[in-house]
Amino acid sequence: MTVTRPWASVVIPIKDERDNLMPLTEQLVKVLDAREESRSAPFELIFIDDGSSDGSSEVLDSLVARYRTVKVFHFDRNYGQSAAFDAGFKRSTGELVMTIDGDLQNDPADIATLLPHIKTFDLVCGWRKDRHDNLTRKISSRIANSVRSAVTGDRVHDTGCSLKLFRRAVVEKMQLFEGMHRFFPALALMHGFTVTEVPVRHYPRTRGTSKYGVGNRLFKGLYDLVAVRWMQHRCLRYQYRTAATTSSPSPSAPTRL
Repeated sequence: MTVTRPWASVVIPIKDERDNLMPLTEQLVKVLDAREESRSAPFELIFIDDGSSDGSSEVLDSLVARYRTVKVFHFDRNYGQSAAFDAGFKRSTGELVMTIDGDLQNDPADIATLLPHIKTFDLVCGWRKDRHDNLTRKISSRIANSVRSAVTGDRVHDTGCSLKLFRRAVVEKMQLFEGMHRFFPALALMHGFTVTEVPVRHYPRTRGTSKYGVGNRLFKGLYDLVAVRWMQHRCLRYQYRTAATTSSPSPSAPTRL
């Protein structure tokens, strides 16, 4: 029996998002089911439960029973978003890998907005041009994004938007460390991949509470920037040639000693 590889894997880190899980899953399934690609290949939704304690774990298990496309992996405690993305990437099998937050501030329908661009670019990033967050989060994100873009040269306005599309080669090449999820565009560019960003919608949070503030978003992000800059300068880059550039000496030619 031949098993068809999924055309897309959606990786969703979850930390205490109980009330968002059912509507998010319903919207993702609706959007992906409607795609032409889903007529010939399956897709998969991969939830990484990052140590939830609000009942999200039980809701996730119920989604596995309800949807054949849903897979859930539970961490034994909270390890952070970078670890959740890394686990999701390694568990994914799709030709394309998509990421989205579990808070419903991204619109799953915008996946259709990003998909045409993956034909040209290796990584397509969502850009929340009209953000619906409080003033503190907007200011801290604007500062962090400006400094990050200037230092790394990735020229991306909104690397914090989790709605992204990756070609499989990108997630297989990137080696993640704690805090590196904020630098996906810079890491992709560092390995020679192409990156673009596309405006997407953004909604106010209506359920649950945010896990980020100035302390763990702005200041920690600037600290991690030093590590990324170090990696950029020390990234190994090499290519193989397909044929010898010089011809072999003739058998009759004299040999110099």
